[in-house]
Amino acid sequence: MDANSKTLTRDAGEKRRALVRSLLIFGGIAAVIGLLAYGFTTDPREIRSPLVGSQASDFELRLLDGPVVRLSDYRGRVVFLNFWASWCPPCRAEARLLEEAWRQVKDRGIVFLGVNIQDTDEGAHGFIGEFGITYPNGRDPQSRIAIDYGVYGIPETFFIDKEGRITYKHTGALGAEILGRKLVEASRGIVTVEGRGGGYQSVR
Repeated sequence: MDANSKTLTRDAGEKRRALVRSLLIFGGIAAVIGLLAYGFTTDPREIRSPLVGSQASDFELRLLDGPVVRLSDYRGRVVFLNFWASWCPPCRAEARLLEEAWRQVKDRGIVFLGVNIQDTDEGAHGFIGEFGITYPNGRDPQSRIAIDYGVYGIPETFFIDKEGRITYKHTGALGAEILGRKLVEASRGIVTVEGRGGGYQSVR
């Protein structure tokens, strides 16, 4: 092979290596851009909560009518834990349904517990009176309980089984069918994927 042929071969090899390097660089950049784009368009509330299937964090809550309760007080019973605020339209939309469901199941080893967040005493008490709520409710004025449960908006509801394990999380307003079904599943200790209903008010 003469000198010119060797030079042409070497030049062709260098061009191929340069092309491969360019493709790798551009491919890496494209991958990073794709990940960033996914992150910016993905709602963090749609990411599966690590809490589902794990033990529910214990907490202390002062009820609106005075007494202090702990979540652990209800061990051995299914707990329906609902985060809400008086100014939240979907919370208002589901309020009568929740009260009706509570009256139907309260003698079946099931507890409803409401946690009012980012609200005022006046607003919370007004809501309870307006909708005739009789199940226990208390305020979380510093949102400490909400933060522990990773609450991003309201309403958010957690179903907790008799062993204190979260079996299901629902964001947005609940419907009667899913409410009844998830209570039954929680009573049997069945863990299911998260769900979402209509309406959702961000609090972060």
